[in-house]
Order: sequence, then structure tokens, then C-alpha cells
Amino acid sequence: MFVLPGRLQALDNRLVLCSNRLSRHRALRDFMRVVSRLGDGVAWYVLAVALLIVGGRAAWAAVAQMSVAGLAGVAIYRFLKTRTLRPRPFEVVCDVVCAGVPLDRFSFPSGHTLHAASFSLILAEHFPALGPAVFGFALLVAASRPVLGLHYPSDVLAGAGIGAALAAIVTALG
Repeated sequence: MFVLPGRLQALDNRLVLCSNRLSRHRALRDFMRVVSRLGDGVAWYVLAVALLIVGGRAAWAAVAQMSVAGLAGVAIYRFLKTRTLRPRPFEVVCDVVCAGVPLDRFSFPSGHTLHAASFSLILAEHFPALGPAVFGFALLVAASRPVLGLHYPSDVLAGAGIGAALAAIVTALG
């Protein structure tokens, strides 16, 4: 089972607890649930289809790269989750409440954040004008994970790092 070294795990626990306390505010909790649900893939699929309709041929490369990154991302995070077996924070940290629906059993890394990072970087590479919107959404997706008690901040940072690396590889390969 994956556990950070002593002080880092204690910091991770404190940060997830502070983040999760925000879910006590109903409006914020409900907003984060919507963001999380859209981050399941819905927003990215809708955006990809819209780009294909509006952007035509110019959008094919971006959508193809998103597809490759998406499939690779699923393989990477499933591999890591089944090897690290890190329990979700609401299962082990006192006072962390599960305020969302986990898609799978384990916490490390955040697949939502992995995909949000890779997709937003790929989209911004092809369509720079979309950068502020997709990066803003990606940050909301990342923030939703500890607020809802589903991930530690370190899971989110790892997901973002893996997603960024994946986007760099996919865009470099063209």
C-alpha cells in the first residue's frame, strides 16, 4: 500500500482535511460535484465533438491526440492504482467526509486530474484561445477531488504531473 513518508503524509492528511471542510458549504459542495461529474469525461467528449463540428479538419489532430492521451491515461492510472492500493482519504483520515462518488476503489493517482491536465494542454497547443477556459476547468476538476474527500492533494499533483508528461509526449509525436 502506498503511503508517503511520515511528515509528508501528515501534511497530505491536513491539506485534504482542510480542503474537505469546504464541502460543508452546500453550494460549493454541489458545484464541485457538478465539476467532478463533468470531469468524468462528459465535458471533454462534448468539447471534442464541438471542435470536430466547428473546427472541421483542423480539429482532427487535437481530437486524435486527446484520444491517444485518454487511452494511455486510463492504462497508466489503472496500472498505478492496482499497484499502489492507496485507500481514499475518507476511508482513513478522521473527519474527512466522502462528498462525491468515487469511480473506483483506490486513490493514487487522480485520474480526473490526469485527464484534465493532458486534455487541456493538448487543446491549448492546438487552439491557444481555448487555453484560459480549459486550464480554468482543469484547475476546478483538480480542486474538486480533495474538496469532495476523494483524493489527497498528492494524488492530484501526481495526476497533473503524469497528465502533463503524457500531453508532452503525445504532442511531440504529433
